[in-house]
Amino acid sequence: MAEYLPLELPDNPKLGQNIIHFARALRRAGLPIGPGRVIDAIRAVEAAGFTNRTDFYWTLHACFVNRPEHRTVFAQIFRLYWRDPRFLEHMMSMMLPSVRGVQEDRAAQAAEKRAAQALLGDSLPEDLPEPEEEQGSEIEVDAAFTVSTEEKLRSLDFEQMSNEEMAQAKRMLARLSLPVKPIASRRKQAANSGQDMDRRKTLQLALRHGGEIRKIALAKPRLRWPNLVVLCDISGSMSQYSRMVLHFLHAVANEKGAGWARVHAFTFGTRLTNITRHLATRDVDAALKAAGAEAQDWEGGTRIGECLHAFNHQWSRRVMGQGAVVLLITDGLERSDPEALSKEMERLHLSSRRLIWLNPLLRWDGFAPKAAGIRAMIPHVDSFRAGHSIASLEDLADAISRPDDVGELARLKAIA
Repeated sequence: MAEYLPLELPDNPKLGQNIIHFARALRRAGLPIGPGRVIDAIRAVEAAGFTNRTDFYWTLHACFVNRPEHRTVFAQIFRLYWRDPRFLEHMMSMMLPSVRGVQEDRAAQAAEKRAAQALLGDSLPEDLPEPEEEQGSEIEVDAAFTVSTEEKLRSLDFEQMSNEEMAQAKRMLARLSLPVKPIASRRKQAANSGQDMDRRKTLQLALRHGGEIRKIALAKPRLRWPNLVVLCDISGSMSQYSRMVLHFLHAVANEKGAGWARVHAFTFGTRLTNITRHLATRDVDAALKAAGAEAQDWEGGTRIGECLHAFNHQWSRRVMGQGAVVLLITDGLERSDPEALSKEMERLHLSSRRLIWLNPLLRWDGFAPKAAGIRAMIPHVDSFRAGHSIASLEDLADAISRPDDVGELARLKAIA
């Protein structure tokens, strides 16, 4: 990055305006940038100078980036906004990845998509040279038979969505439901028909007639609704998926007539956090903002075994006593002792009516349980399913209603 920017004079009146437009693009891409940071950036550039591209890049980087996950987005927007000579090539490769035929890193692809979308509303920098037009054959794409936007979003990976697609996906998730069938308990209630006799009620009626049985009272099992317990991984590798799943869980927790007795939600990364009361807030943005403030380990490390140990010893008896269905959302990439993780998973499995594991890594066709953490967890789940898209969450409703559903579990156990 030893190139020189065309802005060479410290008194260039359009430098500040360009930095402001650049900051707006970063904010649209998801970086938390306010007016104070923009002012600091302008002052920093004035102090450090801006004739050298490397110095200019890292000066703005120091002012606008304070999280590791924002570095890639900043780099892509900087490259596109300040007019990389290969600007058109990158834009075409992003729009037509199948034509390019090169599989890039998925995080970089997502960052480029967010960067391009963030720049759509901004004019390009002023007084900068136009990018050179490349000679080549024109590529035409026939979109006459493309499916609807919602159909595309259903199968699109959450991590590959742009800002606009994520907003639309959240609206679709708010309409999803997760119905559950009631459970027949051991307790009985009076019934007008059936084959089970209520012995106690029958004897009480007989005592009214001198011990003569004139009527046989009937009974049927009482129906009760189970609890839904969700354990959601919010570590760095799961952050994007966790945000979308929590939007879905908020809709489930506030849905009337779904059948769940209660919905308990916990997040874990390096520690366990109970966010159940936050999901009860009707406004989804306020609910998730409060949950994010409560969970201080968001986008941090992963200690699955330790967090499951905390849940089993502190919360299991409180929320698992009524045959709860447990949803475990994690990629299973554990670095701690796999034997301890297996022991905690076994205890969690024995405490639950059903344990369903949603793993976004299942989106890969060649997925195999090679990680030690995944191998330790697989024997203790009832169903193993993908959790990377709207379609996978829609399939979850069918999995919960069918006790015999195992998802990908049989195939993975065979190769584990």
